[in-house]
Formats: sequence, C-alpha cells, structure tokens
Amino acid sequence: MVRRPVAWVVALVLFAEALGTAALNWFLGVVVDRQDMSLAGLDPDMMSTSSKIGGIVFGFYFALCGLVALLVALRDRAPAGLGRVLLISAAVVHALLGAVTWGLVGPPAFLYMVLVLALIVLLLMTYDGRPEQPAGSGAAPGSGAGGDGSPVTPPAAPTAP
Repeated sequence: MVRRPVAWVVALVLFAEALGTAALNWFLGVVVDRQDMSLAGLDPDMMSTSSKIGGIVFGFYFALCGLVALLVALRDRAPAGLGRVLLISAAVVHALLGAVTWGLVGPPAFLYMVLVLALIVLLLMTYDGRPEQPAGSGAAPGSGAGGDGSPVTPPAAPTAP
C-alpha cells in the first residue's frame, strides 16, 4: 500500500516546511530591524515584530499539520475531525501559495507547492474511510438493506402445504 509511505513523506515535508517558514520569516524580521527604514510610514519595529510573530504562527501551523500526518502514518488510520480539517486547510494554503508563487518566485517554487498539494490530497484520498473488501467478495460496501454494508439475505421461498 502507498498510504503509510505517503503519510510519512507528508509529515517530513510539512515539518521541514514549518522550520523553513519560521526561519525565513525570522530572518526577514531581522533584516527589517537592521535596515531601520520605514515602508510607507509604517513603524520598522512593528514590521519586524509582526514578521517574526507571523513566522512562528505559520511554523506552528505547518508543524501541527505535520503532526497530524505523522499520527496518520503511525496509526495507519484516516485523519478525523480537527486533523482532517487541518490537512484540508493545508492543501488549500498550498494551492493558494502555488498560484501566487508562479508570478512572484517562478516555476520551481510553483512546482514545489503543487507537489506538496498533491501529496496532501493523496494522503486524504487514500484513507477514504471504507473498509477494504477481499477481491472475491461480491458485495459492495454500503449495499446492505440498512446501508451499513451487511449482506442482504433473500427471503425464504414459500412452502406449499
């Protein structure tokens, strides 16, 4: 199966991205602080502080998403509840960042964002919540009378008196 390796790769990529995002924003905050220049009248200290805080927040967000992917890899179960919402939001963030990076950074950054987006979507889609059926079983999941996947037993033929 590809489910566990994909979950491991997504976890590693998101942890690396968390560290990289936090480090990049921290570096940009230090650069702004040392330049001591104003951009359109904004306070340089406020820009430096907000860049550092933004880096910490986004780093924590990506690390939390990486933790969800790591738990999926360890447990070999689909993410549920808040974990699923976090992974879906990470996919949306990567889609939006991919759209922005094409024009601002270039095609390599765009391809990286699309690759991470594809990995997250693959992680979410491989754990679709349906139990696996053996190849020889004729029953499809959800085909039971109650919709719970249990097989339907046909009624007994009437007997003549």
